This record gives sequence, structure tokens and C-alpha cells, in this order.
Amino acid sequence: MGKLRVESDVLGAISTNCYYLINTETKEVIIVDPADDAFTIKSYCLNNGLTVRGILLTHGHFDHILAADELRKYFDVKIYAGEHEKALLNDASKNLSAAWAFPYTLDADVYLGDGEHFELAGFNITAIHTPGHTKGGMCYYIRDEKALLSGDTLFCCSYGRTDFPTSSMRELIDSICTRLLVLPDDVKVYPGHDEQTDIGFEKLNNPMSAFLANYE
Repeated sequence: MGKLRVESDVLGAISTNCYYLINTETKEVIIVDPADDAFTIKSYCLNNGLTVRGILLTHGHFDHILAADELRKYFDVKIYAGEHEKALLNDASKNLSAAWAFPYTLDADVYLGDGEHFELAGFNITAIHTPGHTKGGMCYYIRDEKALLSGDTLFCCSYGRTDFPTSSMRELIDSICTRLLVLPDDVKVYPGHDEQTDIGFEKLNNPMSAFLANYE
């Protein structure tokens, strides 16, 4: 499919999927949700001769961000996140690092708005605001490559927890039903944990699909 190749490492105590969005034509790469193992991520990029162009955060929970600042400095690139996630990124209690790991805060370089289009590593990307798991959760849709980075909003046959600071089950239902399950069936979904899936499969098998009729 196109020029995108997606590779991943499963990193950290909560088995977070760190993705590498690789442009096969230019060997540029975007790192998505760099978890907590900067050494592994650096090694992958360097050993494969990849030029890092940026870091995307789907949300600000500690298990998705702990290596972000080290990688930003090492590769001299920018971190992108949702505009409504700044408060959580800057609060060690809200981003859960204080309770689950060690107190850690982070500021992104670029805060994206809902529906904002941007180009990175030769890919045209659309930021889709999906509150629910966190207030500022952001999914990244590469339409030309039929790929969606869904973070902890949408999982294979499941969805993100809503018992954390800034979470909301009502918002999560709205986000999944009105922002994600309306995408084409053949869009491949790369979630923050567990296995990959696609939109068509989730329309049939995700528990959230039961709410779709309410939005028709």
C-alpha cells in the first residue's frame, strides 16, 4: 500500500505499542507514542538508516510519553500533541506518572487542533480530536495510506478506559461513533495496545458499535 510501512515495538510495563511510520521512498520516519525506552527506539531508527522527522503523541499518559523528550533532543525534532492535552502533559498526577512510574511532565512543540492537516515525513496527516480516554486525545489519520493511529481510544474489539483524570465515557462513545467508525472499512487501525485491526471489523465486533444507530 503506497509508500507507508508501519513497524512497531512493544515497550514498557503496560506493553505500549510504539510505532514507526516509515516512508519507504525516502527512509524518513515518524515515531508515534515513544513509551519509555529511548535506547530501543534510537537503535531501531539508527540501525535501519532512518531519518526521524517528528514525534506524535496520541495522548499524554505516562506509558506513551516517557521517552519523548530524550528522543526530541537526540534527533532534534518536534513533538506533536492535541491542543487540549497540554494540562495533562504538564501534570504528573493527571498523566499518571506520579503514581505508576516517576513524576514526569512534558510540553509539546506543536499543539494540533481538531481536523488540522499537516505534512510530516512526506505524509499528509489529519489530526482527529477524540476525547474520552483523555480530554485531549488525538488520533492521526493518513487518508492516502488508509491508516489510523488510534492511541487508547479504539482497540481491537475494545476501547480505552474512562476512569482516569479528564476521562469521560460519554465523550468516548461520541468520539468512536462519530469520528472513527465513520471512516472507510478498509482503514487499518494501529492502537496503543494489543493487536492491529481495521474499521470494518470494529463496526461489526466492537462493543461501541452498539451505539452507532443512535447517531444515524
